[in-house]
Amino acid sequence: MALYHKRVGNRTPQLLQSLSRFASDKEAEIETICNTNHQEFVTSVNQLLRIREGTVSLTAEILDLNQSIQASTEKLAEQKKALVESRSHRQNIDETSRAIQDCLEVLRLANQIHDLLARKNHYAALRALDELQNVHLKGVTKYKIADMIQRSVPATQKAIAEAVMSDLNTWLYRIREMSQYLGEIALYHTDLRKTRQKERADMTPYLGHFKLNSAIELVSDEHEEYDLLQNEELQVDFTPLFECLHIHQSLGHMDKFRSEYANTRRRQKELLIPPSITLVDEDGASLHNLLEEMAGFAIVERSTMKRVPDLRSPVDVSIIPCTCLLRQEM
Repeated sequence: MALYHKRVGNRTPQLLQSLSRFASDKEAEIETICNTNHQEFVTSVNQLLRIREGTVSLTAEILDLNQSIQASTEKLAEQKKALVESRSHRQNIDETSRAIQDCLEVLRLANQIHDLLARKNHYAALRALDELQNVHLKGVTKYKIADMIQRSVPATQKAIAEAVMSDLNTWLYRIREMSQYLGEIALYHTDLRKTRQKERADMTPYLGHFKLNSAIELVSDEHEEYDLLQNEELQVDFTPLFECLHIHQSLGHMDKFRSEYANTRRRQKELLIPPSITLVDEDGASLHNLLEEMAGFAIVERSTMKRVPDLRSPVDVSIIPCTCLLRQEM
């Protein structure tokens, strides 16, 4: 045992020497390795540092870009909001503009109605009023102007009715003034018809059995037809009567119109016959003038009844008997 420890103890220096040599070799190897890769390591470290610096710079730029994008997004959102509000304002402006145009059109038509009345275009005024009430006012019902004009429609209708009735009364007055002249023309042509009938009877005795205004006389004398109401000397235009009739019918005032027209003609008929008449004058002028006026009045009444049968009842019209009526009116 002592020998064994002696032998081991004698090999210790060798072991230490081997370990020292191994360590030296490894250190040399490590040193060699380090010397070989040192430059590449340093270069890699430098690259890594530069990359890190670039990363930091890029991160800063990304943060700045993110802030810029965020600011741009907020600005874009504000611009979009402003655009939406602008479009809303523009739409409101367009709607207001259209409303103003519609209201101006309503006012234009309302003024046009009064202009037409001033120019005595009663039927055109009535048509414009109907268009205003049934077309244009319906487009502006939500505005106060529509209610104001709608309330004025009855007054405008009344103004049209009164204006056309005033023109009709003027026409009736002129008809009344021309009655005597119309009767004079009628009596004159009646005398001519009598003369022609007598001449035909002298030539053909058979025709002497037929009186004036008989069918044979009318046929025999038809080539001498003479329109008492439309000729070179006198023209009686019934347009004012027709216009007044049509307007009152459109307004639904026919009963009132018939009553007013009948009263006017009744008063004119009463004024036709004087309180007294003299028959002692040499030429009988008073009676002759009265007959002419009666004849003219009767012709107008008969012509009116023929043109507008529903205007007055034949019972209410007292036609003055006269043989000088138009043959086409008989």
